Amino acid sequence: MYLGHTIQALGSLLPSSTRPVDCPGDEASRRSSGLLTMHLTQLNRECLLHLFSFLDKDGRMTLSLTCRQLREVFLDPRLWTLLHFSSPCQLRRDNFVLGPSLRCLSICWFSSRVQQVCNIEDWLKTSFQKDICSKHEKLVSTFLTHVCLMCPNLLSLTLSGCAHITDQDVISVLQCCKRLRRLHLENCVRITDCCLQGVGAHGDSLQEVKVDFCRNITQAGLQSCKVMRPAVRLSAERSADMIPDIQPEERPPLRKSLQKLLQFS
Repeated sequence: MYLGHTIQALGSLLPSSTRPVDCPGDEASRRSSGLLTMHLTQLNRECLLHLFSFLDKDGRMTLSLTCRQLREVFLDPRLWTLLHFSSPCQLRRDNFVLGPSLRCLSICWFSSRVQQVCNIEDWLKTSFQKDICSKHEKLVSTFLTHVCLMCPNLLSLTLSGCAHITDQDVISVLQCCKRLRRLHLENCVRITDCCLQGVGAHGDSLQEVKVDFCRNITQAGLQSCKVMRPAVRLSAERSADMIPDIQPEERPPLRKSLQKLLQFS
């Protein structure tokens, strides 16, 4: 409805002699009612980009399948300045375009699976849990690799519930997206103090960094980052207060222990 009203309003701004109508025979009746229509493809590129901006990713994709002109609008990088994904599986779809115009990117996965499976330490996962994670654990990391190659002008990055991303994934973004100003990591259990060291080494344009509920961030790492980047607004809700992952020491096999015991007895 909103799209139709917008097109209708744009058509009413055109001179009478230049406004196309669907049925020339009914032009008089349409004039009397004040309603004149125009074809969507008769709008210029700027108007089409504005109209597309009101649609979500699926709506844009559907509209782009109607004709070549609208497909070109869909592929225009200027349309894709903001991208939001509510689950990693959405990264597999072809209903968006990565390009140099991307300014804000957020991947937020609020799911019970994150808490019950993905957030468990790898050495504590059962075979079934590992099988579940294997189907999506590389998705976000691979996507961020493409972002590094195609989106050098990224200004804001939010990653929430992305349990499988690593320090190197974030550091790579910092190295390739030199203009990044805002970095928000939430409930990313594999993020450690190494990521904060990357912020200090490569975050020349950063103005704000949040590492909330990241259990492997320590107070020492936060303090070191503050020293390296005193101008950055750094916050870490609950991160340094959580219990970090501690991998159990590898126990020698019982047989070897008995052999050593007999050897020295």
